[in-house]
Amino acid sequence: QVQLEESGGGSVQAGGSLRLSCAASGNTRSYNVMGWFRQTPGKEREGVAVIFTGGTMTYLNDSVKGRFTISQDKAKNTVYLQMNSLKPEDTAIYYCAAGARFYVDSLRPETMSYWGKGTLVTISS
Repeated sequence: QVQLEESGGGSVQAGGSLRLSCAASGNTRSYNVMGWFRQTPGKEREGVAVIFTGGTMTYLNDSVKGRFTISQDKAKNTVYLQMNSLKPEDTAIYYCAAGARFYVDSLRPETMSYWGKGTLVTISS
């Protein structure tokens, strides 16, 4: 089993920045991809960014390219999401996730096996 704990959510004005962190514990050898997903009421959960934990490859949702960056500290089993130039439409609960396989479909929530409880990000206009 893998436990994921997010931190760093909060409220900022449009144009601001936030940095989310996700620390993994447990059987950290059981996954090869970690990432961030988000969800708003009435909408399906969507992939934001994922990273291959064995290297540096990433996939980002087109809506966040150029604004968000995903990175990792392998020694700490921690993944980060740096969010810049935030927009009101970025408001959501952000979930950390981990999965077994890193591939082109890793931004699809159903490919993930483990989930954190989520952290709320609110962007005001």
